[in-house]
Amino acid sequence: MKYCARCGSEYEDSVSHCTDCPNHPALVSAEEMERRGLPLPHDLDQRRFVRAAIAENPLTAESFVEMMHERNIPVLVRPGRSGVVDELTTGALLPWWEIRVPAEEQARAATLMEQERRLEVDSQDEAAAAAEAEERESEEPPPPPPALPAH
Repeated sequence: MKYCARCGSEYEDSVSHCTDCPNHPALVSAEEMERRGLPLPHDLDQRRFVRAAIAENPLTAESFVEMMHERNIPVLVRPGRSGVVDELTTGALLPWWEIRVPAEEQARAATLMEQERRLEVDSQDEAAAAAEAEERESEEPPPPPPALPAH
């Protein structure tokens, strides 16, 4: 087998140039890949990624991904939609984003994302309470003007 030193694609020995890369670089042997310190396709990351959370919107998904990167947890995001049953019962297909991490990081990542979700809910509750208080204040009639002294 031959390999592209740029993208790692594997080719039959009869092929001489990579068809996946721009400028079609020449292919090299497995020995040459090893000499250059490049991984062969079967040496690449073999981790199994599993679901750690689901985000209901792209901003939450982005927040979760950023949090995973800050903690050096590899992460994949897979967009999806709710199932056909949801469309039949609610009339709508709702988007969601599946957050996937390596199986050995699942518990840690799920805990971190749940904590982040609770913080978000708490801040939304605080904002709603502040908005309600402001609305009540604006609905109260102004106090009557002070009485003018009599002459």
